[in-house]
Amino acid sequence: MKSHRASSEKGPTNAMSGGRASAGRGGGRSRAREFALQGLYQWLLARTPPPAIRAHLAESSGFDRCDTAFFDGLWQGVTGEFDALVASLVPYLDRVPEQLSPIEKSVLVIGAWELLRTPEIPYRVAINEAVELAKAYGGTDGHKYVNGVLDKLAVATRAAEVGAARAAG
Repeated sequence: MKSHRASSEKGPTNAMSGGRASAGRGGGRSRAREFALQGLYQWLLARTPPPAIRAHLAESSGFDRCDTAFFDGLWQGVTGEFDALVASLVPYLDRVPEQLSPIEKSVLVIGAWELLRTPEIPYRVAINEAVELAKAYGGTDGHKYVNGVLDKLAVATRAAEVGAARAAG
């Protein structure tokens, strides 16, 4: 699904994007995912405790426009279950998790959490949101890798939903 938000709307600006503003993604949950990505990046590189990162993110420009309830569930999930989420991805990776960039790893963990822990979010939405994050913040073709890995995870964990969607169109 393509975003229909105005391209003039800006999300978080941060070091992981080289100081550039986000790619015009402005919905509350999309913003929450961007802030979670920013926080995971900081957590992986600096090992700042998650509550301190959460407090810092809450003071960031644009945080008031994110879906904070969704962010809090996502943030607690991805930081609290990080190793288990990475382990759920391992069968679908073409390299060991330690060789993933911090952005790829973070985007994949966000996508895995959504696929595994939020069945109310359609699998296509979870994958598309992760792909959009990878396009905005990742390497040149990182979004293709994210798409492939998460699609395989979705087939394995949401087989009925994926099968029905593929049969329908």
